[in-house]
Amino acid sequence: MTGTAPAAWFIFFLLVFVGGVSAAAFSFRLLVYLALCLSRPKDLRRRYGAWALVTGPTSGIGRSVALELARRGLNLVLLDLDAANLQETSDVITSRHGVKTRTVVFDLSLVGTPQGDESMRRLRAAIEGLDVGVLVNNAGVGRPAVAYLHEADVEAWVRMVRVNLWALTEVTAAVLPGMVERGRGAVLNMGSASSEAIPSFPLNTIYAATKRYAFPATIGSCLLDCTIQVVRGLQSTRRHPNLSGLAHSTACIFVIAIHRAVQ
Repeated sequence: MTGTAPAAWFIFFLLVFVGGVSAAAFSFRLLVYLALCLSRPKDLRRRYGAWALVTGPTSGIGRSVALELARRGLNLVLLDLDAANLQETSDVITSRHGVKTRTVVFDLSLVGTPQGDESMRRLRAAIEGLDVGVLVNNAGVGRPAVAYLHEADVEAWVRMVRVNLWALTEVTAAVLPGMVERGRGAVLNMGSASSEAIPSFPLNTIYAATKRYAFPATIGSCLLDCTIQVVRGLQSTRRHPNLSGLAHSTACIFVIAIHRAVQ
């Protein structure tokens, strides 16, 4: 009995210490977000460039981010798979804020195919000669269903990997050379709480893995000599169509995060 008591106390204090560290880390991140909300906006156009590229801008957070960037005076390249919704979003942005827009119809799930290669060529042509200083990789595919891997729809998982990983990488690779040449830029990749709140996400492992993609941190470390910041935020999906107010508030936080990222 006497031998087990010290061990029990040691485990107890160890758990208290680990819990305290976790709580402190969470509190720090919360304070950072609050600071971003209260910070004074800066001139994004002067800071990064005259144009921003937003993928998936026709609904949810993507649309709100696009509108917020336009409100800050940035011209927009809008990329989405739905031509009608893309044109409607472009019309709303130009009528409200008087900025220039370009649209690129691109089904990102086709990257790596002949159709995807052609779409990438059209994207590069659309941004050629533009001072694209902000890239928002918002487009993403949500988890199709909760399922064990051996019971899941393989085609749905493949589409998810193509959009959430492969396409994000290709679009960034298309925009990044101009940022590096100008020595400035900001890249925002939408993540998910499923990859942040818990170490693993049972029955949704592949989705969480695509949202935990190490590409942002890795490429950021490769660009230390340039004034380019790569950051990751939380993602909103079409499963929450009634949260437009929250989406707009979150968009403001993300846009503030962009201009606060590089000091």
